[in-house]
Amino acid sequence: MDIKEIRELIQAVCESGIAELELERTGVKVRIRKDNPLSQSVQVETNSSDESLPVQLIDQSTAQSLEKTSSISNSDESDLHIIRSPIVGTFYQSSKPNAKPFVQIGDQVEAGSVLCIIEAMKLMNEIEADARGEITEIYVKNNDSVEFGQALFGIRRDG
Repeated sequence: MDIKEIRELIQAVCESGIAELELERTGVKVRIRKDNPLSQSVQVETNSSDESLPVQLIDQSTAQSLEKTSSISNSDESDLHIIRSPIVGTFYQSSKPNAKPFVQIGDQVEAGSVLCIIEAMKLMNEIEADARGEITEIYVKNNDSVEFGQALFGIRRDG
């Protein structure tokens, strides 16, 4: 079970009337429970960790509001393609502590190039570029905690 499947399960629980979902597949057990049926907060627990991870879900209007109030407001940056975090977790620039970063400012990237890793629920998730161009901004530092929708990279598209 990967993070995409877990995200889809969280969304399904939030959109439905159910309060709790427990699923076990190939040795991985996931339980998703709404704290309060009226809130947009859920608890996600897996058997790979003794911890529960609270996940704050964001609806479409909140996401649009975040987009407008983002700290990325320079007119010079308005033409950048922004890569945002698809999950809550810890940002890593490289695959190992002393390894060279996946990308640096000035690097050319292709769609599908690995830009960073975000650790969530002890799973390492590679974040890939979805556009071709030059990395002109890196908005977070190594080991920073990142939120869903937070800007990670600015790419000036080719062409």
